[in-house]
Amino acid sequence: MKPLKRPARRSLLVAHVSVSVSWLGLTVGLLALGIAAFSTGDPATAQAATRAMKIFGDWLIVPVALFSLFSGLVLALGTPWGLARHRWVWTKFWLTLITVALSVFSLRPGIDEAAARGAVGIDLVVAPSVATATYLFVTAISVLKPWGPTRRGRRLRHSSRTGKGVDGRTSGRTA
Repeated sequence: MKPLKRPARRSLLVAHVSVSVSWLGLTVGLLALGIAAFSTGDPATAQAATRAMKIFGDWLIVPVALFSLFSGLVLALGTPWGLARHRWVWTKFWLTLITVALSVFSLRPGIDEAAARGAVGIDLVVAPSVATATYLFVTAISVLKPWGPTRRGRRLRHSSRTGKGVDGRTSGRTA
């Protein structure tokens, strides 16, 4: 993929950070509603909380999760960070992919089931708790950028210093 031009990269970065923070806020909101529905003794409160969770699940979870994944992937591929050059980017990608899949195929159906019952089980308290912890971890590694380059990243860095490509035959950039 061609490197993104500065205005496009900056715009996409703002969109990515915004939607990722929204995903974190959405998950914290689901956690608060899940705790309210799980811990209340009032059926009306539990039903209201599950209906609110269903609105979040029906309208926000899938588009926010997919846009976060897509924008992060485009940023990784369109910037020098790359997708598989640095361990923190690679880790962030896989954690995001897993949480998107769990949000779409597990959390959302669980919310639909709870809304139909009008009550929440402990699973809809645990899932948003784990998701929130995961998003906070992903945010931390995005800011701190720990661990250094991957084996591929070290190889690319070494090849750029020697003026040869990864395969040793070309002097052009190969990644």
